[in-house]
Amino acid sequence: MREPSSPPSGSHASFDPVAVRTSALRLLGGAAIAAIAASLTACVSSGGSDGARASEKLRAQEAIAGLIEKAPIEWKLAEPAARPPREQWWRLFQDAELDRLEELALKQNQQLAEILSRRDQAKALVGVGLSDRFPHLSATPAFTRQRTSPHAFDRGKEIGVPHTYTSYVLPLESSWELDLWGRVRRQVDAARARARAADDDYRAAKLSIQAEVATAYFGLAAAMRDQALLAATVEAYRKSSELVRERRRVGIVSDLDLAQAETQLRSAQSQTPASALRAQKLRNALAALCGATPAAFHSADSREASQLPGDIPSVVRSEWLENRPDIAAASRRVAAANADVGVARAAYYPRLALKGLAGVQSIDAASLLSWPSRIWAVGPSLDMPLFTAGRTRSLVAASRSAYDATVAQYRQTVLSAFQEVEDQLASLGSLAEQESAEVGALESSRKALEVANNRYRAGMITFLEVANAQTIALIHERAVVALRAERQLAAVGLIRALAASW
Repeated sequence: MREPSSPPSGSHASFDPVAVRTSALRLLGGAAIAAIAASLTACVSSGGSDGARASEKLRAQEAIAGLIEKAPIEWKLAEPAARPPREQWWRLFQDAELDRLEELALKQNQQLAEILSRRDQAKALVGVGLSDRFPHLSATPAFTRQRTSPHAFDRGKEIGVPHTYTSYVLPLESSWELDLWGRVRRQVDAARARARAADDDYRAAKLSIQAEVATAYFGLAAAMRDQALLAATVEAYRKSSELVRERRRVGIVSDLDLAQAETQLRSAQSQTPASALRAQKLRNALAALCGATPAAFHSADSREASQLPGDIPSVVRSEWLENRPDIAAASRRVAAANADVGVARAAYYPRLALKGLAGVQSIDAASLLSWPSRIWAVGPSLDMPLFTAGRTRSLVAASRSAYDATVAQYRQTVLSAFQEVEDQLASLGSLAEQESAEVGALESSRKALEVANNRYRAGMITFLEVANAQTIALIHERAVVALRAERQLAAVGLIRALAASW
């Protein structure tokens, strides 16, 4: 097997503690290097002969030294993380309805049920592989009524005369492959690695479903708050319109003021259906995530913003990402693909098996179980490939290419993990600044609206200025609602990116 280039099962990328937010570029560049370095010695142990493994291990150690020398920062080989994830991380938001929906989704989500079944399937396949390590015993009883041809030679029988007889046989046959070249062992290694990857896939899916439920719930809560804000705004605009209409009736204001007031009212009313549609779609998404139809699903409307968790880190140590199940699963698949290379290479060598047979055979049912009717056979069996027209070589090449593909997938998974964490950290910081500025702008717009209303009542300005002040205040109010929701979503995204482990 040629020199591996990425880690197998159990070798996650681990680094010296570095804050992602302050050194994202270096971490992104170094993540792939660390992934390679963590794997070069570990991956070579499962494929090829002992001599080949020793040679590859030497080359791997030299490659590690070269990679670390070229790295922009100092690295250490990965050590498996022992920090367990927070099983109920959503409780950090202190929202009882969210707690209920999360528990419901874990019980009833059908995508999660499918992945759980696939995990159980992968675990069962480990047992299939393990069975090949032991002798197989089978019974093949047979009852045969047979007629010989008069034109065929049958020892001890008269030529030219057909013979008809009955044969009874009760044999027990056994076979045991001696795994001299590690074919069976590597098949088991591959099955175990895939079973562990399937378990990691289940953990990743569970985390993803939990995050999607929280995202849909917070989005729905924000949409409900937006609807309530629009409803209150429409009611306020209606009162303003009635006031302007009354002032127009007594000749205090012109038709222009009345038209502006009615235009503003209808504009606010036109935004209500879009907000309601957004809320309905999010409610439907929650229903699907919780394993229910939209008609049968019920969720308590939450118009209050849930509390942002106070202990979410503002900087992240890179070794925390070792607990990400997608990284673990990608690592397991590298190990499985590496074992597959060993299985393919074992096809170059003969397969030796011990076979045996014991039983009874007779042409008379009455004497079938008698001692003289016993039969037995024992001996080795050798299956040695002599000419396969390049089939074995092609299978080895295919398995190597599959291995290279899993290595590339592993690297990309590591890089994507750092990108996700950095994106969410940047979003949290930026959204906090935006919300602070937007809250200040909202306070100023409310003061401006109050001044405009007072001046309008005093007849100093037209309604156009009041309408503009009302529109600006509404824009800022909706922006504050949206930004608070986005901060919640970014917090959920960071928790998901960290696999709820920090």
